[in-house]
Amino acid sequence: MEKAIKCLWMRGGTSKGGCFLESELSNDITLQNRLLSRIYGSFDISGRQIDGMGGATSTTSKAVIVSKRQGEPNGVNYTFAQIDIATDLIDRKGNCGNMSATVGPFAIENGLIDIITEPVTQVRIFNTNTQKTIIAHVPVKNGKVIYQGDYAISGVPGTAAKIRLDFLQPGGAVTHKLLPTGHVIDHISLIKGETITISIVDATNPVVFVQAKDLGLTGSEMPKVIDNQSALLAKMLAIREKASVLSGIASTIEEARAIPAIPKFCLIAEPADYTAVTGEKITIKQIDLQARMLSMGKLHPALAITGGICIGVAAKIPGTLVNQIVTEASVNDEIRIGHCSGILAVGARVQVKEQIEALCGTVFRTARVLMRGEVIIED
Repeated sequence: MEKAIKCLWMRGGTSKGGCFLESELSNDITLQNRLLSRIYGSFDISGRQIDGMGGATSTTSKAVIVSKRQGEPNGVNYTFAQIDIATDLIDRKGNCGNMSATVGPFAIENGLIDIITEPVTQVRIFNTNTQKTIIAHVPVKNGKVIYQGDYAISGVPGTAAKIRLDFLQPGGAVTHKLLPTGHVIDHISLIKGETITISIVDATNPVVFVQAKDLGLTGSEMPKVIDNQSALLAKMLAIREKASVLSGIASTIEEARAIPAIPKFCLIAEPADYTAVTGEKITIKQIDLQARMLSMGKLHPALAITGGICIGVAAKIPGTLVNQIVTEASVNDEIRIGHCSGILAVGARVQVKEQIEALCGTVFRTARVLMRGEVIIED
């Protein structure tokens, strides 16, 4: 039998995917997983998702599930799901900062918000993946979301309305510790006795940082260069898996492989001139550091927003690999990150006392509705 599920298909930042009311799916995770796999066309070993709505990449196979948060004005619950493109694996361990930009507009469009104010409505978002709160500042006019505007973000053609996202108390989003190992620097051993220096920071999402030069890279590489080096990718994933166990996200390497979305793996390097995949010329004076991040085993074409906030926080923690690169910039409110598609500016407030505390991380994104309607699956 055919089943019709109401949804909006939306772009959020540099990602896109389906946005669903929880009532349209199910609050039973097993059933939810089965429905999402069918909607996106997973179980396709070719990775094309030809029999579904998925975009055959990690950044276009994402889902947002929203419900009203009872007893909290303008409050909603938001669950993020990363859908694998070739298997039935659905990862809910972490959040997606880009798709977080769709939650406020989606909630307003679906009547979940009690108090709509102009020109900006604040939506209080509780992310169930990380048990953290995000405040979305959504442009509104005549009670409706404004999507058109003059704000541009790297990796997205054209301009749209600016949406501010404040990630409150982002530290320990998954591991419950800002520094999961208790150290700003760790050393892990790989095959043949090779030792790699890493920093693991958990702010909005956990990220394992490695300096590009330690892997024989400049940090200016583009996806085609990294994705075509199977041995290099295998080493990066091995580091990610070791960091997963070291930080307590997984208990074994095998379990770490079954949780591919976190911790995120990020190469960092000093500022340099380079050409983005968009053709834009990025100069050394425009950025404070370079970052290249893996997404589900491939180089991210831009930069995960949660990863960007984690970079901003890590830059302000004395002694981390990120802080070592941007020591001077880390005293500023804004960190400018050069990535494959351009530049991402993030704000971070970190309190450094006896205990280091991440107070807030801020980014600006845009969002747009691509489709309103129903997705059809065979039940």
